[in-house]
Amino acid sequence: MNQKNAVEVVDISKNFGAYQALKSISFEIRNNEFFTMLGPSGCGKTTLLRMLAGFEYPDRGTIRLNGKPVNDIPAHKRHVNTVFQSYALFPHMTVEQNVAFGLQNLGWDKARIRTRTGEMLERVHMSDFANRKPAQMSGGQRQRVALARALAPEPEVLLLDEPLSALDLKLRQAMREELRNLQRDTGITFVFVTHDQEEALDMSDRIAVLGGGEVQQLGTPAEIYEEPANRFVADFVGETNFLDIEVLETRDGIATVRTPFAQIITVPAPISIKPGKATLSIRPEKLNLGDQVQGVEFQAQVVNKHYLGGYTHYSLSANGTSIRASRRNASREGDSISIGSTVHVGFVESSARVLAS
Repeated sequence: MNQKNAVEVVDISKNFGAYQALKSISFEIRNNEFFTMLGPSGCGKTTLLRMLAGFEYPDRGTIRLNGKPVNDIPAHKRHVNTVFQSYALFPHMTVEQNVAFGLQNLGWDKARIRTRTGEMLERVHMSDFANRKPAQMSGGQRQRVALARALAPEPEVLLLDEPLSALDLKLRQAMREELRNLQRDTGITFVFVTHDQEEALDMSDRIAVLGGGEVQQLGTPAEIYEEPANRFVADFVGETNFLDIEVLETRDGIATVRTPFAQIITVPAPISIKPGKATLSIRPEKLNLGDQVQGVEFQAQVVNKHYLGGYTHYSLSANGTSIRASRRNASREGDSISIGSTVHVGFVESSARVLAS
């Protein structure tokens, strides 16, 4: 195994009765990487995380941690720790006692435990709460304690099972930055599970998008968003427009297609795409509205609009096709685009993409 990898998942499958939760999944997680498994409920991401932790075992395949197979190694003997959605703190213990508990079980001496506990509480900004109990703290504070407890024994890999889902929006956003900084500071490999696309895009070095028990795409946040491998990924990660097109010819990852607006354009496409009916994906923010649009141009009627502070979203109709556009509100001037009006719409060919099915 490549020693740059902290985790290697090889041909993993898992059934629960007649239900196949994971189907021949393979991927690698690099050392010192913030790696996210992203997908909807029931896609298999939590099952896979539990396998890495040792709480579940695969029916087939191999899991390696730092080059060593761990299929037969129980959870308490793996050099990984898990932060759960519920935090799972001991309610009768103080913050300091919660963090120290795992170190005591490892047989550390008292002086070393005291030093390490103090270091971890300082790192997560909880030193002033050392003598409080979980019930006396907010959700964000309890999460920091859970992180300190999980990181204290210096695990090779830290697993995080949707740890932000119970927090309100502002706190989730703040904790995303804290988690990312914590991962960079410690150098520990983080494996994060979430169904929240914004969390995944914001925090991750790489993302595995799971769907139907399979890895639909693995790549950087920019690759996942800008170059979705198929319709599932394009639809699940962010918003997009799906346009019915006809592929006329393909060559070296470029397709010549006829759009619903009667233009013939050339756009990026997977090598596997063949001539015939297909789907074109273009993100709402890639569409420009106004009198001086660039690239491919067509006209549309404004059906509806939604002002959301930083952006205004538009529902448009063009040649019988419904599309969505998003426009940044860069100034305080009133928006001249009104419902019922006709607007020029344009996009750069390279910002659209033909999708595999």
